[in-house]
Amino acid sequence: MTEAPRDWLPGEEWRLGPDGIPFRRAARVLLLDAEDRVLLVRGHDAHQVERTWWFTVGGGIDPGESPRAAAAREVAEETGLRIDPELLQGPVATRRAVFDFYARSVRQDEVFFLARLDRVVGDAELDRTGWTDVERSFMDEVAWWRPEDLASVEVELFPVELVELLAWLRPGWDGSVRELGTQVEGTAVG
Repeated sequence: MTEAPRDWLPGEEWRLGPDGIPFRRAARVLLLDAEDRVLLVRGHDAHQVERTWWFTVGGGIDPGESPRAAAAREVAEETGLRIDPELLQGPVATRRAVFDFYARSVRQDEVFFLARLDRVVGDAELDRTGWTDVERSFMDEVAWWRPEDLASVEVELFPVELVELLAWLRPGWDGSVRELGTQVEGTAVG
């Protein structure tokens, strides 16, 4: 496996940090339907296709864009669902993630919002036509998950505290922000 060149960036919203590691700010959404199922994306490692994981909908914050607007935009691009940014609750959590992306370590500061849909959304309603070429290269599917089923998932979940976050938010958000610390390849380190 060949590492990406030192000045390589995975997309427009990425910048080289002072340490030479690509960095971006990102907005993610814990999107729940009327049955309290959470919508997750399954991806795979482009260089180790057998490594797969589930993660929350979301992505990079564009220059000049608010985290709330980015979260709503990412939901639309990745799922076809439209959400009013003002109806997003939160931020409910934050984390710093360090992970490999195209054989290169990258760092992402994330803010998580909560969105609740007032209906059940069928898989046929989900639209992946907004995926970028980069997303199509590693994202495999979008699916609804009951929180109780996530505890038995045999692949990685991001954030690693997803099950606990959903249990905390299920009765309603209390207005506090959970700091998830720094996670390196799915392991919390602080």
